[in-house]
Amino acid sequence: MSTRIDRKGGDPTPVTPSLLRDWPLPAPGEDKYSRGTVLVIGGGRTTPGAAVLAGTAALRAGAGKLTLAVAESVAVQVGVALPECGAMGLPENANGSVTGEGLDRISSALDRADTILVGPGLDDLDLAEELLRRLLEREDSADMSEGAHRPALVVDAYALAGLPKLEERLEPWRGRLILTPNMHEAEILLGRGLKDLESDVMSIARRFDAVVSCQGVIAGSPGDGSGNAELWRITTGYGGLGTSGSGDVLAGAIAGVRARGTSGPQAACWGTHLHAAAADRLASKLGPLGFLARELADELPALMLELNT
Repeated sequence: MSTRIDRKGGDPTPVTPSLLRDWPLPAPGEDKYSRGTVLVIGGGRTTPGAAVLAGTAALRAGAGKLTLAVAESVAVQVGVALPECGAMGLPENANGSVTGEGLDRISSALDRADTILVGPGLDDLDLAEELLRRLLEREDSADMSEGAHRPALVVDAYALAGLPKLEERLEPWRGRLILTPNMHEAEILLGRGLKDLESDVMSIARRFDAVVSCQGVIAGSPGDGSGNAELWRITTGYGGLGTSGSGDVLAGAIAGVRARGTSGPQAACWGTHLHAAAADRLASKLGPLGFLARELADELPALMLELNT
């Protein structure tokens, strides 16, 4: 279920519980493999918690399996902090930032993933761009025949800044991208300041042939070349979402829902709504400010249950 919107002549579709109940998530399936596998690539030496938050949210959103690929100096600690994941170490520089090298270490995880989330905890813009470049090179050399495995890619945080510089090389990923920028990152993707959030988010979606979730506005890739795009707006959420790690939880929730076999727009609408509704739930219990990002993820299973999924 989706609504085709022309920005000049219509308003975005509100994402409400009623809409989501009419757009149900896939059935749980028989085992963890049927609910999809998420690979999170991020987590520098000083920022491993971002990858943990994103991975936790992916599992809380129903994904069946999780691998976290983080700086090798913190991989063991990450595996202990989140024992439900497989933790793999990536090469890092002297500052502990993940580099673009050593993807062969995680080749099996890359091959198995249904959704790859790149960005949470990456802390060097140049190295994040290089990581994206290496991932694209790997895909260029992979089997791209009809029926070959092609995971969805969620791009978040510092990794987003590398996309405009790699725009001419993104063809292998077009149609499979989900982008989760904040306002500043949206400006980087556009190459200018924001003017109208809905129009600007749609412009990003068109430019990168991606689904985009930014500040409660979600745009789908036009796909058919008509110049139109699908557009939705979240109808809930508290200011308390503006807290450290909240964006990692959002990206992880979307990645987890996407891995379950949804479309990109469905994953973005569901994940963004669940993230915002979790803030509502915590605000009612703890107050509008002061709840923690990791607490958002814990609210996701009950919210999905209430939506009859």
